[in-house]
Amino acid sequence: MSQIDPGTSSWLRLRNDREALRLFLEHGALTRTRLGELSGMSKPTATQMIARLERAELLHPVGEVAGSRGPSAVSWGVRDDQVTGVAVNMLEDGIHAVVVDALGADHPIMEVPTRGEQRSPERDIGRAIEAACAASRVDRRTVETVAVGLQAAVSGDADTLSLTDSLPGWPSSGSRTRIETRLGVSAMLENDVNLATMAERSFGVAQDAGSFALLWIGVGLGVGIDLDGVIHRGAHGGAGEIGYLTVSAGPGEPGSVTTSLLGSAFVSELTGSSRYPAELAALADDDGALQAIADRIAVTIEPVLAVLDPQLLVLGGPTSLAGGARLAELVAERTRSAERPAPDVRLSSTGDSAVLAGARSLVVEQIRSRLEDRIPTQ
Repeated sequence: MSQIDPGTSSWLRLRNDREALRLFLEHGALTRTRLGELSGMSKPTATQMIARLERAELLHPVGEVAGSRGPSAVSWGVRDDQVTGVAVNMLEDGIHAVVVDALGADHPIMEVPTRGEQRSPERDIGRAIEAACAASRVDRRTVETVAVGLQAAVSGDADTLSLTDSLPGWPSSGSRTRIETRLGVSAMLENDVNLATMAERSFGVAQDAGSFALLWIGVGLGVGIDLDGVIHRGAHGGAGEIGYLTVSAGPGEPGSVTTSLLGSAFVSELTGSSRYPAELAALADDDGALQAIADRIAVTIEPVLAVLDPQLLVLGGPTSLAGGARLAELVAERTRSAERPAPDVRLSSTGDSAVLAGARSLVVEQIRSRLEDRIPTQ
């Protein structure tokens, strides 16, 4: 976009049009009268802003609002067919993908199998995009951006992946570049637990927390670290990879990596489940199992609490969700200490699609930024 001198009529017009677009995105369909009220602009100015945004194919009429007197007023809304994106969660045995539009509307989540498939960054993400678009009947050509949750330490600046064994065919460096170059989209690669942490901050139990840690207990383990609303990733994207930490499960017991102490293999053996996480429904009623899991959570999370001293500890992931509020209560009991204040312990409220929810929020931001960039300067 060309530079416009501040204070000129072109600059003011562009500023007003951007504000108008943000109001439509925030409030949904608006009449020109309502847009004027929200923006503080006169009705003629609101009419001009709507006309410019409509000519730029950013708005379209979506209905009429009946008034108490006089003819019905036309309402306009943001077009959701100009720029879309796809949120992706890469799992051990498949891919979850969903279309994202500027309005954040609900779209079906598609599961794309990977067993027996040829794997690469561009092939995996390409298949995910195609499946999501087909399910939502969205034109693939409108997809301009993707956000991908990975079970890996991700260094976005260096475009490298490390500490992962669940992405066959994905190289340790250059995956983002390959996706962008071969699929024609911008790509954001992020650690899956970090995305779940973003979701918890945005609309989960951590909205009001100053700082918090999210302990994700699934096939493996991870910790998302939010410091005053900022995700702490570390120098190389490896912050929070607690599954590789060696600890002891109790006095006299040999040290083991925390994934062995608390990962899906231990939980399946403890509960007698043969299919994790599909058969965890009964965990909430098995207090003995919950006691054992809480013991190991306390051991696992102790270094995080000692180093970060978070205000809040959130329990997320399949095991935590299956354990429910009782598991959070038991963990709270075990993390209380006479030596230091204990964090509040809460169960995640973002559900079993937390990673996708975090990815969706990144894509919505990208889409809205791209729509703003389409506002003409003249």
